[in-house]
Amino acid sequence: MESSDDEKDGHNGKCMGNGLRPTSANGTKFVNDVLNGTDEHCLENFRMDKQVFYKLCDMLQAKGLRHTNRIKIEEQVAIFMFIIGHNLRTRAVQELFKYSGETISRHFNNVLNAVMAVSLDFFQPPGSEVPPEIRDDPRFYPYFKDCVGAVNGIHFPVIVGVDEQGPFRNKNGALSQSVLAACSFDMKFRYVLAGWEGSASDLRVLSSALTRQNKLEVPQGKYFVVDSKYANIPGFIAPYADAPMGLVEYEGGIQPQDAKELFNHRHSLLRSISDRTFGALKERFPILMSAPPYPLPTQVKLVVAACALHNYIRNENPDDCIFKNYEQEGCVPPLLDFEKPEMMMGETVDVDVPFNAQEIEDTSQLRDSIAAEIWNDYVRDFPII
Repeated sequence: MESSDDEKDGHNGKCMGNGLRPTSANGTKFVNDVLNGTDEHCLENFRMDKQVFYKLCDMLQAKGLRHTNRIKIEEQVAIFMFIIGHNLRTRAVQELFKYSGETISRHFNNVLNAVMAVSLDFFQPPGSEVPPEIRDDPRFYPYFKDCVGAVNGIHFPVIVGVDEQGPFRNKNGALSQSVLAACSFDMKFRYVLAGWEGSASDLRVLSSALTRQNKLEVPQGKYFVVDSKYANIPGFIAPYADAPMGLVEYEGGIQPQDAKELFNHRHSLLRSISDRTFGALKERFPILMSAPPYPLPTQVKLVVAACALHNYIRNENPDDCIFKNYEQEGCVPPLLDFEKPEMMMGETVDVDVPFNAQEIEDTSQLRDSIAAEIWNDYVRDFPII
């Protein structure tokens, strides 16, 4: 019976050094104290404020998560959020909640599966309207009016068996899973593909995202911006490989020298939304930053679940202080060693993608037309002497 282990945890006959019996009431009291305290205390412990936490519990209950005789849903969710929000191992959580490792693990997996059951509800594809972040910024409008967000890849460390380590060893020598995400300018994930081996190229992962059953959808006539490790292909506009990625300081000051350089600078400002979105994700859920000791399928689920919860919290409380830390263009967190990007691949397409040569050429011409329009307006407003 599901509650049997929960009941045994509270009556194992052992005593703590301070004389307290390690009953489940200690874990329950901790959760109650947090939920009866301030929103800041809840955010610190469970990574979201109280009302957002309670609403999440209701949603997960609707998807089948159930109270046990001793552990209510709120405490089950608290255990899960405490683990992923503080990167704690099971033994450390046992000490706080006073349950066996088996019980902690069981409820962790139950909540993870419940979050996965609702995750698709939180990943909404972009619409066809012009994002306000572009529409209201003269640096980007009307040039990038058809841009709906940024696609980027990130590596998260993994633990795999010795026989599986080869494919998961990335170019930096670390074991990782490669994750592709499409982000919108409101700092939400629109699509996430996790679980690829760390040795897979970013373009190969993107190709998989475009051809699998649950594929990345790009609205007709729209595109995402991508960085130089991807190719310039339909639906994905990359920077020019033969121009600086940012503005260069010349003798007369910092100013673009040609259309390609100016395009790359504006493009990089738009693209930074993916780094900032990943930054908020990693700050809220630090378990992603060190390989968690779970089976690989669980490690993959954790990435998707964390992204779904990120979106859920962004929907419910967009003024959350963690999001506030990453809303400005310049607040991009430094990369850790295992996150360092691949070398620039240039303009070649060395992986099969579902586009023909003419479609790729049309995308190149689209980029050229955007760059020319930006440059012509820049020269008109700031004549180059």
